[in-house]
Amino acid sequence: MITLGFVYVLAGLTFALFAVLGLLDRSNSKRFGNGVFWGLLALSMLAGDHLGDFGNGLLVLALVAIAGAGQIGRAPGGEVPSEIQAERAARHGPFLLLVALIIPAVALAGTFLFKWVPGLADPKQATLISLAIGVLIALVVGMARLKPPLLLPAQQGRRLLDAVGWAAILPQMLASLGAVFALAGVGEVVGDVIGSTIPEGSLFGATLAFGLGMALFTMVMGNAFAAFPVMLAAVGMPLLIKQYDGDPAVIAAIGMLAGFCGTLMTPMAANFNLVPAALLELKNPYGVIKAQIGTAVPLLGVNILFIYLFAF
Repeated sequence: MITLGFVYVLAGLTFALFAVLGLLDRSNSKRFGNGVFWGLLALSMLAGDHLGDFGNGLLVLALVAIAGAGQIGRAPGGEVPSEIQAERAARHGPFLLLVALIIPAVALAGTFLFKWVPGLADPKQATLISLAIGVLIALVVGMARLKPPLLLPAQQGRRLLDAVGWAAILPQMLASLGAVFALAGVGEVVGDVIGSTIPEGSLFGATLAFGLGMALFTMVMGNAFAAFPVMLAAVGMPLLIKQYDGDPAVIAAIGMLAGFCGTLMTPMAANFNLVPAALLELKNPYGVIKAQIGTAVPLLGVNILFIYLFAF
């Protein structure tokens, strides 16, 4: 049976390859920082279960120290000239789109297939496993048709990851932070505070508190995955699900969408909002956020309304 371990091994080997290629890049003054950073991340993927909580904690502190010291960066040069990009896009455009579509198509197909064929893959992780397989299939198809140098995909992937830097693993870190907050009982404390402000017996008030709380906590933490355990423990589980008998699937799914509205409005979601601004060389580093607020606010209202209408 294919399990989530397959995805961790694949990701770990990818980061390990990036680390080795980074160390060998003598044109990069920060190659040692890059190599160690991605190498430690590879170690966490490949051997995290064997390191224990203390060992993983030290690994995370090492990652923070390297990133905080500014030891991650991309080497100058290496870009494909714009005229060559335009020529290749004109020649291979439809095929490149096909390769990109392979990934979501395989992820969708595998999600259903693995649930219909028991024993082939872990049904609880069917989507992630299918996504990883889709990436591999797209890579093989692209390599077979375009015939680039063997290491070119890895080199370009490494350059992109070096440019993004520490923000690439921010969602993983923030999701872990949400789990820590949940274990520390932050949700119960927040629930007591919010509960005192919701009118007694008000279903809409509880729904509004949950949706706004998801967005606000996401803005503070930078990721809806970090906010979700806190708000579910504070409002979602005790009020919406238990007291008002709401549908957990609707509350969880649309609640996450409400949180994602907060993602659109916060610089804490650096990998979504600040990194693109830097890569696009925008004059205003918060230009992406300013462009998204007009969509995020009404969308948040719609998500809250949908929870109220469809979960009860």
